[in-house]
Amino acid sequence: MTKMERIDGKTIWITGASSGIGEALAYALSAKGCNLIISSRKKQELELVKSRCNDPDNVYVVPLDLNNPETMTQITSEAISAFGKIDILINNAGISQRSRIIDTDLEVYKKLMDINYLGTVAITKTVLPHFITQKTGHFVTVTSLMGKFGAPPRSGYCGSKHALHGFFDVLRMEHEKDGIKVTLICPGFVDTNIARNALTGDGSEQGTDDIENKNGLPVALFAKKMISAIERKKFEAYMGGKEVMGVYLKRFFPKLLHRFVQKNTQG
Repeated sequence: MTKMERIDGKTIWITGASSGIGEALAYALSAKGCNLIISSRKKQELELVKSRCNDPDNVYVVPLDLNNPETMTQITSEAISAFGKIDILINNAGISQRSRIIDTDLEVYKKLMDINYLGTVAITKTVLPHFITQKTGHFVTVTSLMGKFGAPPRSGYCGSKHALHGFFDVLRMEHEKDGIKVTLICPGFVDTNIARNALTGDGSEQGTDDIENKNGLPVALFAKKMISAIERKKFEAYMGGKEVMGVYLKRFFPKLLHRFVQKNTQG
């Protein structure tokens, strides 16, 4: 059994920290005495999150946009210099999608892959040499249950999250010898704005919440469960309600999952 390693006092970089899961993680980790680097596209919102943390003096704001991979080297250097090191990178930033395949522009699929997959790969690759040099490090990537099985109308989102699983499984294998750990966090329905900000077929935002998300896990509870999975160095952690069963149905009874999703998907 893998020995649990407490997260208290670690230096942690969180992307997508201006709202939702990332914001909740910032509050929970600040309460544990962690040094935090928090990032997203929205500097004003990040400053507000910083001010609400348990110890704002140990929170450093670094704005970034995953859609601009050419900036990652410079931003990573700034993030490392904030506290002299990074122990854990939490890849949480990303966008979702709600549109049928027939109605979805190719540019929307490209944007989803550029941000969710290639942007995450870019920041990971810039942090990787730092982890190798210090002979320790932990990549924690928030994917989705949709990274394990698919459901309409999220084809592009599912594709980008499936891609993350392939990449980080290989990273774990290649760099275990360097003391590097990888944890994939797979949320089900969590009460965040992810559906409201989701892209529709023409690239515009959906602008409304999904009832499943509004009835999902409270974000503070999700953050607590996620921190526990990180401390236990889980390879993968599935978190949500009954939707988690989809992972096991996909593995053992894929046709049953197909029928269940078809029956319970509207539109």
